[in-house]
Amino acid sequence: MRTIALASLVVAFLFAAFVLVSTGLLARPPAPPEPSSATTAMPGVAGPAPAGAQMAGMADGPVVPPVKGYTEGQEIRFIHTEASDRNVAQMLTDMMRSPVLVVPSLAEAPASMLASVYVFTNGVKGDGPFGFQPDVFDRAPGDPGYSPLRAVHLVTWKDERAARELRSVAEVRAAEARGEITLERPGAVVNMPFLTWPGGQR
Repeated sequence: MRTIALASLVVAFLFAAFVLVSTGLLARPPAPPEPSSATTAMPGVAGPAPAGAQMAGMADGPVVPPVKGYTEGQEIRFIHTEASDRNVAQMLTDMMRSPVLVVPSLAEAPASMLASVYVFTNGVKGDGPFGFQPDVFDRAPGDPGYSPLRAVHLVTWKDERAARELRSVAEVRAAEARGEITLERPGAVVNMPFLTWPGGQR
């Protein structure tokens, strides 16, 4: 009899629990939350935002200021990044308010790896390193022998009253041939990659 009574008690307990669950009086444990996606949805667009959109709002990194120059009579933009000479690097750093690194080994680059830049030490006032006209470059990107590594040539007008802005290597060489300017090669090499040039840009 005791066994029958115990069985009846278990059945009654199970029946009561069934009634409570079915009527909502006994709450079921909440389901675990769905794992969140690592990507962010864009408003009004199905699916995750592209990587570029997720990075929006992040602070921009440092920007090297561009510099105006000339090649073959046309205006270009370039930057200074490294120089072989400490004094040259400091001058360019002060000029652009952006650090130009000193890399002495650049001066050991073979001539085949170098193009030329003509830097004016007097003459027409401008934004060049010495406060005069912009630098003049040979060999733009796409030209045979182009290189961002530039052997520095200093240009000095013998008579500043005759100075005028020169915008190509041909004009520099012609002025030298007429005895109007002197050219000096101090041995400094500067890394000066172009940002824009005739017919192209980065």
